[in-house]
Amino acid sequence: MTVQSMTASEIAKKVINKESFFILDVRNGDAFTDWKIEGENIQYVNIPYFDLLDGVEGIMDQLPADQDIVVVCAKEGSSIMVAEMIAEEGRVVHYLAGGMKAWSEHLEPVKIGDLKDGGEIYQFVRIGKGCLSYMIISNGEAAIVDATRMTEIFIDFAKELNVTIKHVLDTHLHADHISGGRKIAAAVNGTYWLPPKDAEEVTFAYERLEEGRTITIGETAIDIQPLYSPGHTIGSTSFVVDNTYLLSGDILFIDSIGRPDLVGLAEDWVGDLRETLYIRYKELTADLIVLPAHFMIIEELNDDGSVFEKLGTLFAENHGLNIEDEAEFRQMVTGNLPPRPNGYQEIREMNMGKISPDEETQREMEVGPNRCAVR
Repeated sequence: MTVQSMTASEIAKKVINKESFFILDVRNGDAFTDWKIEGENIQYVNIPYFDLLDGVEGIMDQLPADQDIVVVCAKEGSSIMVAEMIAEEGRVVHYLAGGMKAWSEHLEPVKIGDLKDGGEIYQFVRIGKGCLSYMIISNGEAAIVDATRMTEIFIDFAKELNVTIKHVLDTHLHADHISGGRKIAAAVNGTYWLPPKDAEEVTFAYERLEEGRTITIGETAIDIQPLYSPGHTIGSTSFVVDNTYLLSGDILFIDSIGRPDLVGLAEDWVGDLRETLYIRYKELTADLIVLPAHFMIIEELNDDGSVFEKLGTLFAENHGLNIEDEAEFRQMVTGNLPPRPNGYQEIREMNMGKISPDEETQREMEVGPNRCAVR
């Protein structure tokens, strides 16, 4: 039998379409437990590569005969070797090209909807890490929000649509992933925006993203209105786009709310988080469609792979928005904080412009799941 590769894009489509397939993950058990490919109809077995050096005969009865088998490792090398051994046993088998690093970096563009006067909004789903980025388009111009470090996909996508990127915005200073905002802005001669309260230590020039300023793209004035919404960071800023969409950054997710502790100030910022969610957001129209900067679990994806929900629905169904007692809310937030993201301190420093690690180091800094939420 011949071993074939399967790309991250192909696996992403299987996950979105809820197809059944089988993963043999040959990473160490702790890496598998911490972070794996997730999907509604995926079956798994985790057997470390080192346990298979003498052959795969002992595990063949654990591998299904009626499903696609995909062998997964960190970078692909070990998975190729294991897949070749399985193929020698007469089974059809694939390996994940580029390993979990490729899975972490894949972005799947999804059209969210049309805007008034002919605009469009697209969501870029980083399915392996739970990051969500956006491109807002109007009359040949575009703005990008919360871009990842994989900048080429945004630039190439804009070229495909024949639009010019004019503005690049970050809702806050990210700690879980490296921002591609400045890099994109430099490449297209656009303007990079950042909340000033998150930018006190940055080493570069930026445009101040402050409440009351209106960023307009296209001749039809599709407005991106900043809304100061602290709590995840002190500068966190949401955007109301075209009076239709609320880009909530890392403040509000579909099934959870943002964590306030990534610079060690949970007790100080939890009050800001509550005020943003329970007062500022409560004053907004319930029909706004919430577009967060992350998703936490694969069940938050809609049938087409997108992630969104109406604000009114979230106020009815999201537990983090329905705790009346403030002391109980504080305890819920500060008492349920997950582990901090891998390399979060270094990621913050890079997003401030203080360090410039090489590409491979950047990939290593980002490996692992998204951990921006309180659940």
